[in-house]
Amino acid sequence: MTDTPPAGPDRPAIPQRIPMPTGDAIALSPRVTRVLAPNPSPFTYTGTQSYLVGTTELAVIDPGPAEEAHLAALLRAIGERPVKAILCTHTHRDHSPAAAPLAKATGATIIGCAPFAITDDGPRADAAFDTGYAPDAILTDGDAVIGEGWTLRAVHTPGHTSNHLCYALEEEGALFTGDHVMGWSTSVVSPPDGDMTDYMLSLNKLMEREDAIFYPAHGEAIENPRRLVRGMIGHRKMREGQILRFLGANGASAIPTMVLDMYKGVDPGLHPAAGRSVQAHLIDLDARSKVRLRDDERWELVA
Repeated sequence: MTDTPPAGPDRPAIPQRIPMPTGDAIALSPRVTRVLAPNPSPFTYTGTQSYLVGTTELAVIDPGPAEEAHLAALLRAIGERPVKAILCTHTHRDHSPAAAPLAKATGATIIGCAPFAITDDGPRADAAFDTGYAPDAILTDGDAVIGEGWTLRAVHTPGHTSNHLCYALEEEGALFTGDHVMGWSTSVVSPPDGDMTDYMLSLNKLMEREDAIFYPAHGEAIENPRRLVRGMIGHRKMREGQILRFLGANGASAIPTMVLDMYKGVDPGLHPAAGRSVQAHLIDLDARSKVRLRDDERWELVA
């Protein structure tokens, strides 16, 4: 488990032991069970974690990719228990595609984030969007889904994506954070849908909460969530300051030039993701009249 500033395109990942076998149902609390999907990658860590909430009547959070082995693992973990709701934090393809086949198999209702699709020709590092996601009902900030022995309340946390929701399990003071806060890495904030202004506001929103534990979609549970979020906010402010200092010292510059300087020691394969993060910071700084984009696609400080 971690409560230190995370790794990722902004920080090289520190190798860690795989937290659990793929497909096994791991009980984390009296109401929370975790099942790991078989989709490890440099951007999903050991894979996407699906969560079963409840004891006799269940909710499933982030059913994950529509892979036969993962769907079978979820159904084994569910057993004969009824599933009231399937909730997705957002619609990247490692989170929501299994919602439809799981709903068909269990008769559950798909409830949660809004559907979203975007045409983006940029060098993405996060998963592509799930254009087939079709919820039966959409939750907004503060809406709740209630089952036997549990209450899940939606917390709107845009930034990683515009439709991102976290879910608070009120009976345990727990928050399922999807990709907004992860247990091993900083979240990718990739324009045009990823928005750094919204992301920072959403982090500050979590700082105002009193959750006892975070259950992320990737990485181990976070037992000191406010400390981690504070570190994430500080890390993003550090990156913003680095961008401003670079432009002040070097004048107008293109994003790839900034990335080469600011991400020394980071795997070059992560540079496209780093470039999207830098772009997100620049768009935020532009909105605050600190930088501007020139016609030659270089960025400069506003005098």
